[in-house]
Amino acid sequence: MKKLSTLLAATAVVTLMAGSAWSKTLVYCSEGSPEGFDSALYTAGTTFDASSRTVYNRLVEFKKGSTEIEPGLAESWEMSADGTQYTFKLRPGVKFQTTDFFTPTRELNADDVIFSFERQYKADNPWNKYVAGASYEYFSGMGFPELIKSIEKVDDLTVKFVLNKSEAPFLANLGMDFASIYSKEYADKLQADGKMEMMNQQPLGTGPYTFVAYQADAAIRYKANPDYWGGKQKVDDLVFAITTDAAVRAQKLKAGECHIMPYPNAADVAELQKDENLTVLKEEGLNVSYLAYNTLVAPFDKPEVRKALNMAVNKQAIVDAVFQGAATVAKNPIPPTMWSYNDAVEDDKYDPDAAKKMLEAAGVSNLKMKIWAMPVSRPYMLNARRAAELMQADLAKIGVEVEIVSYEWAEYLKLSSDKARDGAVILGWTGDNGDPDNFLDTLLGCTAVGGNNRAQWCNKEFDDLVKKAKLTPDQAERTKLYQQAQLVFKKEAPWNTIDHSLVFMPMSKKVSGYVQDPLGIHRFDGVDIAE
Repeated sequence: MKKLSTLLAATAVVTLMAGSAWSKTLVYCSEGSPEGFDSALYTAGTTFDASSRTVYNRLVEFKKGSTEIEPGLAESWEMSADGTQYTFKLRPGVKFQTTDFFTPTRELNADDVIFSFERQYKADNPWNKYVAGASYEYFSGMGFPELIKSIEKVDDLTVKFVLNKSEAPFLANLGMDFASIYSKEYADKLQADGKMEMMNQQPLGTGPYTFVAYQADAAIRYKANPDYWGGKQKVDDLVFAITTDAAVRAQKLKAGECHIMPYPNAADVAELQKDENLTVLKEEGLNVSYLAYNTLVAPFDKPEVRKALNMAVNKQAIVDAVFQGAATVAKNPIPPTMWSYNDAVEDDKYDPDAAKKMLEAAGVSNLKMKIWAMPVSRPYMLNARRAAELMQADLAKIGVEVEIVSYEWAEYLKLSSDKARDGAVILGWTGDNGDPDNFLDTLLGCTAVGGNNRAQWCNKEFDDLVKKAKLTPDQAERTKLYQQAQLVFKKEAPWNTIDHSLVFMPMSKKVSGYVQDPLGIHRFDGVDIAE
């Protein structure tokens, strides 16, 4: 059965590349399937790579390899003195992509910007709930519905955001994937034809690559956008060959079946580095991996129970086994490379005997729990199943019986957000914009409960600190607030913080122009491959 599925996947890639014999083709062995192609509906990097970073643009963009903001679809902007109004001048002459399924009749204008945001927070907008069961999780989790007072069209190439309050990370947030700009003309046509669901299946934007076809769980094909405002790409055809097994990705790379792969197994890195045909990039990831307890469900609603479980897990053993030294044990919910990191925080010590006594003191005995293990490799957790097995063995030593469960990736992300979810879930995060708010409020704020806040943890003391930091323009003052928030987090222990990892990106030496990104973004604009 495995051989058959592998053959079908390989056949799908060949089929999608048919007709490309005389064009320059780059094959990226991606680690998983996208949940969909409307990136505003999702939060996974796998989905962003396949949609927003290839097909779409944003008003502002992050400079390659940096967290610095630069002009995107907006060529300039102005902020009011009180920080509550941002006026963007749109880049003139930007064309939406022409595809087999839609031909635009006009260029980008303010209507597209307004549509792209209003659909995410106006309940009466027909696009607000066009995908059954889906929501604009990122937009809501970051508090944008409460932040935005109005979005106004000044003229065709000028749009003004009016906020209810100033917010320090607002501009950086607009560089994130959920803020991608969509074609209102395309949306209107889909709505008129009764085919709104196609927005999530056949994406159309202003980005460097145009979507061609998707073979589910096998491959995605794109072609260079000839009308891209940043110039046509040197690579004619871009193919995502979906390969969930990291060892298989490495084999394909060495065999020349793909040119770039993410997230190699730690055990494979040394061999890949020795291959004279390959280059292996490396950098410290702006990331964290964690085990999130559901704090709404007993006995995980008690901080002393959560801390006891944390003390029973040997995190260094997980780092050694899963990353073979290419990671460090995490004690905070933000990485040590991020400003405001509180190094004075003391981690929960590995002490099984003390952990067992703490559980007994809390009145907990014969505890049975589930640990959810991700089915895909991510930079912050290369092998969640192995990590879960190590946790299972550790917790058994203090009398806790663990069942390991998993689901298909999209289902895993959806179900793990449920407030009634049982047990604890392994997940993680790579920063989207270089701001601590993107970790502390996005993953742990009260507004993110039921979404990105997989711990379902709403703590007023913590929430007040991170909300105040959002309103504080001075970075030194924000740093003090975030450092206090990290102390509250550690005291309450909604997570067991696991690791911060190094990120390796192996690729063929034929590839040029690829820049490793601290935000975990995989971008293919500006990338070339020698024939």
